[in-house]
Amino acid sequence: MPKPKPPLLPQSPFLRWLLQGQTQEVEGPFEAESKAEKHTHPWWQVMCLTGVDYFSTLGYQPGIAALAAGALSPFATLVLVIVTLFGALPMYRRVAEESPHGDGSISMLERLLSFWQEKFLVLILIGFALTGFIITITLSAADATAHIVENPLVPHWMDQPVAVTLILIGLLGGIFLKGFKEAIGIAILLVGLYLVLSGVVIVNGFMEIARHPEVWQNWKQAVFSSHSWLSIFGTSFLLFPNLALGLSGFETGVLVMPQIQGRSSDTSEKPVGRIQNGKKLLTTAALIMSVLLLCSSLVTTLLIPAAAFKTGGEANGRALAYLAHEHLGPIFATAYDISTILILWFAGASAMAGLLNIVPRYLPKYGMAPEWTLASRPLVLIFTLIAFVVTIIFKADVNAQAAAYATGVLALMGSAAVATTLSAKHKSQRLLMGFFAAVTVIFAYTIAVNLYQDLGGLKIAGFFILLITFTSLISRVFRATELRVSEVTLDEDARRFVREEARHNHGRIRIIANRKNAGDEREYRLKEAQVRDDTHIPEDDVVLFLEISIDDASDFAHRLDLYGVQVGPHRILRGTSSSIPNALAAALLHIRDETGRIPHIYFGWTEGNPVLYLLRFMLFGEGDIAPVTREILRKAEPDPRHRPYVHVGG
Repeated sequence: MPKPKPPLLPQSPFLRWLLQGQTQEVEGPFEAESKAEKHTHPWWQVMCLTGVDYFSTLGYQPGIAALAAGALSPFATLVLVIVTLFGALPMYRRVAEESPHGDGSISMLERLLSFWQEKFLVLILIGFALTGFIITITLSAADATAHIVENPLVPHWMDQPVAVTLILIGLLGGIFLKGFKEAIGIAILLVGLYLVLSGVVIVNGFMEIARHPEVWQNWKQAVFSSHSWLSIFGTSFLLFPNLALGLSGFETGVLVMPQIQGRSSDTSEKPVGRIQNGKKLLTTAALIMSVLLLCSSLVTTLLIPAAAFKTGGEANGRALAYLAHEHLGPIFATAYDISTILILWFAGASAMAGLLNIVPRYLPKYGMAPEWTLASRPLVLIFTLIAFVVTIIFKADVNAQAAAYATGVLALMGSAAVATTLSAKHKSQRLLMGFFAAVTVIFAYTIAVNLYQDLGGLKIAGFFILLITFTSLISRVFRATELRVSEVTLDEDARRFVREEARHNHGRIRIIANRKNAGDEREYRLKEAQVRDDTHIPEDDVVLFLEISIDDASDFAHRLDLYGVQVGPHRILRGTSSSIPNALAAALLHIRDETGRIPHIYFGWTEGNPVLYLLRFMLFGEGDIAPVTREILRKAEPDPRHRPYVHVGG
């Protein structure tokens, strides 16, 4: 018997291009391990992709610190560096070790729960991720636009922040439509250029301080005349939440781990080389950024008048650029402005990369997104469109989006702190558990302060959470009658039962669907007698029983393992699944393909409220099983001649 033909590929050249590279497997991680090695890159190159977001904060972080802490800015930045190196870095190195497939800290929390609680927790965290990453794209592009329109060399007709920001976001999306390799190549160029030019500005700043030692003396006098060492660091710690955006970049660092080259000996279960290189990425990025943040905070605080940092001031949001214009001449300053604009514009690339990894990894597997979301290009178009809408709503205002950005980033880092704490507790590592618990308290304090200062970010995150939850549930409903079984396997006894059945009954395979109760000989004798009487199965025809029990009804796609059991004269195929009708349909199609015979399955009639049965099917994988099984078979096998038969009696 011929098998059903596979679905035809789209005829439109545009749709074929759009879905190019789509993974057809719904079950399992988005990353196909056997193919992923072809598309990996050295860790330092991937660091540049995550670094366009992380390192670009150097453009505005010194100004944020100066506004928040004044003369104490270098000490407040030192607290930020301490939290980075001795809090966030160890935390994310652990995340990289326990979640090396790009799941991030979300998968660590996911494993703590089961059933629908697990799915809704993931949806909430993805909502926060969507908030942080989308706002990263829009805020960075808006900040790049601000640098463009505020440059004295730019003509006045370009003073259209919304239009310019939309163009920048569109260009970013266009690069990802072209391919991931192109994005990494651009990131390497931009990060290298920006770090070199920033280093020149900072070194020149220290040379200016050496030439004018009075600025050092004046700063020391301003700090120590009114503060003790205790009050300096106490105040700096209290001000830490205002500087917390300098931590952005860690979450994307672990999300893009599938792009990191490992060793040839790496396996899917133990990618030791990838984990080590992922840790190198995180550590190197943190060290580079810590040095640059400390040095930039010191030179900008000492060399730039306090009034210039305020809103409308020449150094507001562009402290290093201000120093470049003041001390390095117009040619270098213009080059630095261009590099700053480019890296701010491309900072959204790391966020886009994170979104393209995290959404296909979870939502299609849960049945909460269409299968075409396994392809990157449709997602790029969707995320770009969302970024367009956000930009228009906020009128490309950087300050208006800052709260949402902080909320998204800090929520993900807070979840990572909780995940690592619980992981250490689970492994009875008491010292590490205490350490990560202390980091969790720091992030909880930071999140609380940010929410107290502005609830706007939480409102935006709430909107994204509701949006993604609503669309995910709608998708789950529409995909409920998919086959949803990635593979069916039979053990030796089950295969023998099926083959012997195919040799009897004149080639007809008769299967009785049964809900196991006592599982004794009496149960199967009574069930068989009832079905034979209701459906008129000939007395001399042999029957098999097929029993599916529910494992986790919140799961979507799964593998079905059937094993054979004999109870007295009765032969039973048993398996577990997240949905009884979907598993029954998959088992029937597999038996058909295994034997070349079209099986017949027999059900008893179900009485009750059909709406309640529908809800039971959606939530618990049960319900009115016979008609749902029939519908799943109809969709899976369009040709009625090759479709297993469904009989209902009683």
